[in-house]
Amino acid sequence: MDAVSTADAATLAWLALLRAPRLGPRRLLPLLALQPDPQALLAQPPAETPAPVRQALAGADREAARRDLDWLHESGTRLLPIDHPDYPPLLRALPDPPLALFLRGDAGLLHLPQLAVVGSRHASRGGLENARGFARFLAGNGLAITSGLALGIDGAAHEGALERGPTLAVTGTGLDRVYPARHRDLAHRIVEQGLLLSEYPPGTPPLPGNFPRRNRIIAGLSLGTLVVEATLNSGSLITARLAAEIGREVFAIPGSIHNPQARGCHALIRQGAKLVETGAHIVEELGAQLGLVAATPDSGPDPAPADAPGEAMDPEHIELLELMGHDPVSADELVAKSRFSAAEISSMLLLLELQGHVSSEPGGLFNRLGKPLS
Repeated sequence: MDAVSTADAATLAWLALLRAPRLGPRRLLPLLALQPDPQALLAQPPAETPAPVRQALAGADREAARRDLDWLHESGTRLLPIDHPDYPPLLRALPDPPLALFLRGDAGLLHLPQLAVVGSRHASRGGLENARGFARFLAGNGLAITSGLALGIDGAAHEGALERGPTLAVTGTGLDRVYPARHRDLAHRIVEQGLLLSEYPPGTPPLPGNFPRRNRIIAGLSLGTLVVEATLNSGSLITARLAAEIGREVFAIPGSIHNPQARGCHALIRQGAKLVETGAHIVEELGAQLGLVAATPDSGPDPAPADAPGEAMDPEHIELLELMGHDPVSADELVAKSRFSAAEISSMLLLLELQGHVSSEPGGLFNRLGKPLS
C-alpha cells in the first residue's frame, strides 16, 4: 500500500469504530488502551472484550464508513483521532473524550487558550449584548471563544468573537448539516475564520441527547466557562457543572433578581462560580494560564452610542427611565408609579425603544439599557 492508501485505511478504521452500534468512548477507550490499532481492534478484539461489545464491533457499518471517507475527501473535512498528536490535551483529559473529531476550518485553533461562552437560547437583549461584548473583548485579549452555535447567547458570542479574533463552534450534529438552519451563514463564516467541529459522523441529526454530550466537549476544550444568562433548567448549567468537575474555572454574570434568565447564573455564583462584571475579571483570573500580564482596559459591554451632540433628551423621557430602574418592568407598573397616562407611557416606551434606550422583553416587560441619558 502506498502512503495515501495506508492513511485512508487507518481513517476508515476509525470511521468504522464510530459506526459501531451502541459503542461510545467509555466502552471503546479501554479496548484501545489494550489494542491501540483500530484496524486490529476491529479484526481481532482483545480477549477481555465482552461478548456484546464483540458483536457491536462485528456490526460496525463499514459501508457507511466508506461513504464517510468519501465525504471527508469531497468536503475538505479532517478527521482527528484521539491518538493523533494534534488532539487537544485538555480534551483528552475528560473521563470520556471523543474518539475522534470532525474538523472544518483552522485545526490549529484547537491549541489556542479557549474560553467557553454559553447561555440561554431565549436570551434578553441585554444578555445578547453582554455575550457579544464579552466575547469581543476576550477574543481581543488572547482567548479563542468556544460555544455551541445555538440560538441566543451562543450565536451572539460567536459573532462578537469574530469581530476581534477566532471562535470555535462545537455542533450536536454531523458537519454536513447546520443546526439551527438560521445559523447557516454564521457557520460558513466560522469555517472561514475559525473552526467548526463535531464528534458525530455526517448524517447525524440534531437528536436531543446529542447536545449534553456536545457540552462536555465545549467544557473540555476550554480553560473556563462563562455563563451569560441561564434559567435554572438550562443546558448551560450542564456545561458549567462539567467544567467544575474537571477542575476548570466557572464564571457567571449576575442579573436582576426578577429576571428568570439570571437565576441560573445566581445559582452558579452561590455554588462557587466567580461573579464577573467585565472581561478584564476573566483575563485576570486566567492570566497565569494565558501568560498575560494585564488585559486591555475594559469597562464592560460596549454601551450604545450616545445621541448626537445637541440632541438633549426630553425631560419626561429621562423621568420615565429613572422610574424604570434596572429591573424588567411592565407598562402597567410604570403607569402606577408615574404621573403619566397609559397612552403616554406606551408612546414614550416605543420612542425610547427606537432610540435604543429601552428593550422590550417577553411577557410584556421592558428593560432600561445602558445608553447615556444626555
